Amino acid sequence: MTINDILAALGVVLNGIPQALLAASYGFASVPTAFGFIIGAVACLFYGSAIPISFQAETIALAGILGKDIRERLSMIFFAGLTMVLLGLTGVLSAIVNFAGDNIINAMMAGVGIMLAKIALSGLKESPVITASSILSAFITYFFFGQNLVYTIVVCVIFSSLVANIFKIDFGGGIVENYKKIEIKKPILNLNVVRGALALACLTIGANIAFGNITASMTNGYEANIDHLTVYSGLADAVSSLFGGGPVEAIISATGASPNPMKSGILMMAIMAIILILGLLPKISKYIPGHSVHGFLFILGAIVTVPINTSLAFSNGDAQTYIVSATAMTVTAANDPFIGLLVALVVKYIFILF
Repeated sequence: MTINDILAALGVVLNGIPQALLAASYGFASVPTAFGFIIGAVACLFYGSAIPISFQAETIALAGILGKDIRERLSMIFFAGLTMVLLGLTGVLSAIVNFAGDNIINAMMAGVGIMLAKIALSGLKESPVITASSILSAFITYFFFGQNLVYTIVVCVIFSSLVANIFKIDFGGGIVENYKKIEIKKPILNLNVVRGALALACLTIGANIAFGNITASMTNGYEANIDHLTVYSGLADAVSSLFGGGPVEAIISATGASPNPMKSGILMMAIMAIILILGLLPKISKYIPGHSVHGFLFILGAIVTVPINTSLAFSNGDAQTYIVSATAMTVTAANDPFIGLLVALVVKYIFILF
């Protein structure tokens, strides 16, 4: 392992901490989430995978807004995780993607980007000064420093946190968690949980394909085995949520560009697990407000996710394909990825039949 492997791992850790705070703001406990990181590290070593898992803003935000309370959110993540494990083990994932088509999957991801932008802008009502400073600094950093997402999240979080602390803006006084007692959070099952679990599963399918392939493309010699990624990210989610932790998903990881991408990715996950187990996140949250990440969410959603996936969704096909893609994108943005995928498929096959 080289110094560049270590630096890449630390960079991704720094990228993950603000998103960990976002997860904590929705009620997910940090210590149980460490179990997910440990599973990811062991699985990458077992499979020889260079695609690590970490906190992913899209999944955290979606689970946060779909679940009415923390119990529903945990249940959604648990059942979605089990679903993904089954899809990965059986190889059904590829069949689902082929059945839906790349246009629908990409349009669905574009709709998720719109959802992220809406969440980011909603912070202007909840905490206008912190959110505005976060979005402004994120915008400037992204466009003036090489469109680097790691720089963007670091700068917007630090700048908006300084604004909050200098002007003594009350942002809740930090996260409070009980670290001494780890217990199983029994999942519940109702219509909202089923809908949420299916929405998270649909989002994960798109994210695993997109983020997994992007990270693998940075490496020298490693290929993206999406079935393996789906198995260990799903297992990490199921175990983490069973004890009250948040989702741990595929990300676009800078460790892929390091000299030893697998070792760097494993190191990153080990460091994140240690930070969570030691209970450092609530201490950090006393100085970093949850809304500090909203600038990153806006850039990730409106500037990165929407344009890239929209261009892919509308890059080929005829007028009917464009209508189906537009349906997937708008319905996802208005509801959730599962409803968007379902409605788009209905429209697609109505065209085929008639």
